[in-house]
Amino acid sequence: MTQLAIRNAGVSDAGLIADLSRQTFYETFAAVNTRSDMDKFMNEQFTREKLMAEVGDPQNKFILAHEDDYVLGYAKLRNGEQRVEFCNKSSIEIARIYAIQSAIGKGVGKMLMEACLQIAREMKREIIWLGVWEKNERAINFYKKFGFEKFAEHDFLLGDDVQTDWLMFRNV
Repeated sequence: MTQLAIRNAGVSDAGLIADLSRQTFYETFAAVNTRSDMDKFMNEQFTREKLMAEVGDPQNKFILAHEDDYVLGYAKLRNGEQRVEFCNKSSIEIARIYAIQSAIGKGVGKMLMEACLQIAREMKREIIWLGVWEKNERAINFYKKFGFEKFAEHDFLLGDDVQTDWLMFRNV
């Protein structure tokens, strides 16, 4: 029996990460948004080229969850933005954490989250935070299980639809 594993992603994984990003985002949100908003987002804001460029950005760190050679999910950690709410404590953002539809409920998200927390500890960050759509109850409940709490909201533009994301954090 094979086991789930995590590995760091590099620039050579850029195409894989871009395709996985687009696939998991679409699987997660297409059924609850209009086709026109999804198409506009995917074709303007979430293009393969833009996603591939993110992999080479030194502010970003990508990790992949896989079983043998089959990638089941990924996380993107982003350094940089320091939130005033954290009173100058060092922080890192989980910018994305997704699993392919067939892997949801199989421990992929848990393994990715644990890896993100470990990376934050290794980087000596005090706080880890993320944004999540206010209507994504499954994700919100998942984050709450890991001790994340809401601290603010911000707008997220999906196509022409301005949506509200909850910003959630926890101490590392």
